[in-house]
Amino acid sequence: MGSQIGRRQAEKCLASMNLFSEETRHGFEHTLSWLNQWACSRHFGLGTRIPWDEEFLVESLSDSTIYMAYYTVCHMLQKGDMYGSDTSSVKPQQLTDEVWDFLFCSGPYPNSSDIPSSLLNKMKQEFEYWYPFDLRVSGKDLIQNHLTFSIYNHAAIFPKHHWPQGFRCNGHIMLNSEKMSKSTGNFRTLRQAIEEFSADATRFSLADAGDGMDDANFVFETANAAILRLTKEIAWMQEVLAAETSLRSGPPTTTYADRVFANEINIAVKITEKNYSEYLFREALKTGFYDLQAARDEYRFSCGTGGMNRDLLWRFMDVQTRLITPICPHYAEYVWKELLKKDGLVIKAGWPEADLPDLTLKKANKYLQDSIVSMRKLLQKQVSGSKKAKAVNVPSHQNKPMVGLIFVNEQYDGWKKECLNILGSKFNSATCSFAPDQEIIEALQKSAIGQEANFKQIQKLCMPFLRFKKDEVIAVGVQALDLKLPFGEKDVLEENSELVKLQLGLERLEILSVADPDAVKKAGSHVSLLSQNPPSPGNPTAIFLSE
Repeated sequence: MGSQIGRRQAEKCLASMNLFSEETRHGFEHTLSWLNQWACSRHFGLGTRIPWDEEFLVESLSDSTIYMAYYTVCHMLQKGDMYGSDTSSVKPQQLTDEVWDFLFCSGPYPNSSDIPSSLLNKMKQEFEYWYPFDLRVSGKDLIQNHLTFSIYNHAAIFPKHHWPQGFRCNGHIMLNSEKMSKSTGNFRTLRQAIEEFSADATRFSLADAGDGMDDANFVFETANAAILRLTKEIAWMQEVLAAETSLRSGPPTTTYADRVFANEINIAVKITEKNYSEYLFREALKTGFYDLQAARDEYRFSCGTGGMNRDLLWRFMDVQTRLITPICPHYAEYVWKELLKKDGLVIKAGWPEADLPDLTLKKANKYLQDSIVSMRKLLQKQVSGSKKAKAVNVPSHQNKPMVGLIFVNEQYDGWKKECLNILGSKFNSATCSFAPDQEIIEALQKSAIGQEANFKQIQKLCMPFLRFKKDEVIAVGVQALDLKLPFGEKDVLEENSELVKLQLGLERLEILSVADPDAVKKAGSHVSLLSQNPPSPGNPTAIFLSE
């Protein structure tokens, strides 16, 4: 088994297949490298006898690995009975090699066959319709035998246009992080799981159990949480639908929060579609349900007193229902018909349409949210320190800062700018790697800042910055070397000043540029903070003052 000619054909077939992970591909490639040592026959047992020596049988794991082809015509041989209990009009003796060659291998019509031509042509039509098969899902333990043999046999028997298109291999399943075993009682059948958790909660937990070749982990807690989460979502939608008249009307792109939420919906549609197409069900659940709900919750909070937009919420409910349908179809059909009052079935509604995601807007919103988090931590630290320093009998509200000054620096300058320019010139985009450190240091020494008298002091600042930026490039891409962000920081903060004030509990907020001398003067006695912690692109500096 595994001759060089056969191996080359199998390797061609493998190269054209979608295996959904490099780990799976490596497994097949490794198997092909040693399969010539596998015995092709055995002496005893059930199976197909070797035509040229009926004393031997075809080795069991390699026998019948093209049964997918038989699936395409078996219903016509069994009169539609999947269990084969009915008697077919076609006898086994009539299924000669000439018949199978005609059906599967583009052979000539078998004139010697007494099978009705209408039936033969119909069988051939069925095979041509279904083959090649797009996907075969199986366990990872079969890569080293059954599935590789299937590739070999398909490559040997069928023309190239009927070779397999893809294998999706997965691991085994665990229950609550332990091996499923009847002897230990850690075991559930599908029926038991459905009766205990419901069909949709079972499917939800299975989707969340894991993707790829690792063993999936079905967790009871996840299934129970799914019941509560889906029930809670239904209750929320009922509340929104009942309060329709109180929602804000008008275009769903009026406010910054509207635009961000609409963009998050578009992102969810695009990424979830990709995840489903790659059979990454946990990722699809994350992007099409968890992330989408997080975006909804953020939108609800960000809208403040202005309220949420009616049309945008209706789109959210429509999209979320469609995205969760492959995993929780019963829940989705209930929402679609009973709550959203849609016609027909959601499974026939199609995938939702979406505009191209605005990645710059997504980055801008992440900047906003990250900035709020860091400023809140700074404010809490300042308030905590102030309380300790003040007398015990002084009311705490007198110590709390009520004014926020947020300083931004939207472009790197000085030695940081020089460092970024050098890193950009020493980065190989083809290999995603930098030149050796010594070469970068030499370029720094030859640069304008290298000629300054205090270069040794500047170099001490440059080295950690260079290391940080190199690591950032590896993590997020070459855009980490840009001198400024792809959006205006000052514009984003100013447009969301009410949200920032609300989240930080401030009465007044000013967004200032550190490049403006008049703005810097507003820091007063706290101006030293701007030199101790200077703002840089993506990292504003906040100063909090009491009135």
